[in-house]
Amino acid sequence: MAAMATVPSYSPSMWVRLCHALPRLDLTMQTRDNVFAPDSWEYQQTLLVLSSLSAIALVLSLLVILSFLIHYCCCHRSNSGREEEEDDDDGSRARKGRGICCVTWVSVAAVTLCCVAIGIGFYGNSEANDGMYQLTSSLLTANYTLASINLLVSDTVAGLQQSVLGPLTSLEEVFGGSKPALVSTRSCRRLSERVASLLSSITLSKGLSFSTAASRPTGNESAARLLTPAPPSVAPTLTPTSNSIPSSFSPGWAANILLVNEDYRWLSYVLLLLLDLVVCLFILLGLAKQVRWLLILMTVLAWLALFLSWGSLGLETATVVALSDFCFDPNTFVVNSTHFTTGTSTGLLTQSQRALSSIHSHLFNLERDTLPRFPKAEKPLREVQQMLNITEGNFHQLVALLNCRGLNKDYIDSLKGLCYDGMEGLLYLSLYSFLSALAFTAILCSLPGAWRSFA
Repeated sequence: MAAMATVPSYSPSMWVRLCHALPRLDLTMQTRDNVFAPDSWEYQQTLLVLSSLSAIALVLSLLVILSFLIHYCCCHRSNSGREEEEDDDDGSRARKGRGICCVTWVSVAAVTLCCVAIGIGFYGNSEANDGMYQLTSSLLTANYTLASINLLVSDTVAGLQQSVLGPLTSLEEVFGGSKPALVSTRSCRRLSERVASLLSSITLSKGLSFSTAASRPTGNESAARLLTPAPPSVAPTLTPTSNSIPSSFSPGWAANILLVNEDYRWLSYVLLLLLDLVVCLFILLGLAKQVRWLLILMTVLAWLALFLSWGSLGLETATVVALSDFCFDPNTFVVNSTHFTTGTSTGLLTQSQRALSSIHSHLFNLERDTLPRFPKAEKPLREVQQMLNITEGNFHQLVALLNCRGLNKDYIDSLKGLCYDGMEGLLYLSLYSFLSALAFTAILCSLPGAWRSFA
């Protein structure tokens, strides 16, 4: 799209530039470029390598926890004999109390860090949701604009075809005995067919169909009313003609897919955050009341939370890097994916308007020269003129819609929602996952020593 060649109101943020500058390695450890190409296997390999960093961090966490568990087991066995002999010794009791206090405070510090991470996660989830909401709202607005254009084009073509089949055919029958009038009428027919053919070439959303096409009026109904785009609440929605992904970009299809996926993403993070919060609160309760079975149960849930934290960090890392690559230069990918041809559409409208002017000239000559001699031609002539007036009104609306100011504004708003709020939210979620993973690693290192010390 010509209007999308430059986006003066959008510039990549600092976080986008930093993430975009990260080095990329494929599975063979060879460097790759950072051009956004989601369908390329080489590009997908770089994202897999970045995601695998969280798996390496998970392995390191497991090794650290395993070393602490081995330490607790060895210390417990070596000190069990001495504790039996020195059970009544005050020094032994003091050392045991200091050990319990130390383990407890380590667990409390880890739980506090986890609570901070949870707060960051809730904020990041909200920011990401706001960005996706702005993106989908802009896509739905753009889809309404494209639906209005397609509706105007299709109904204008239907009206012109109806005028060719009806009033112009009647005029040819009336003017059968007058060769000049018949020549002018046939010229009007050819020009009307030419305009209908030109308008049929205006396609902004290939592979789409109107979900309300079955209820669209045809014939004289379509020609008798001015075609004004319906408000968004009742505007027809564009849906794919098949269950597969459309061959070219469809804002309505993309918005529906994003809305569904965002709902699941938001809910998944809320459940994960609530799980972490419940684990932290019950750990504090178990430490305060010294309830051994509760701490054992929370240890099991902490293992689950640890795996989920490192796993979500891997997904977030790949998503952040891929999003930064897209947001660094969105125009190239968007233009190649949409195949909008508004420049050609504007040229087609110009040719159609010239053809309509020629039709008006022919009709004016017919009304001036032949109408007094053929009074029966008055009714079909008026019907053709009425259809031309409706067509010209639709042309003015099409020109206003095809200048791309509205579409360009929607494009900029969608980029701001995705690349500003969405990117910031994902970064906060990545920070939450990293901090919570560290916190649960510390919790799993300290909790076994705590509940072993309780009676």
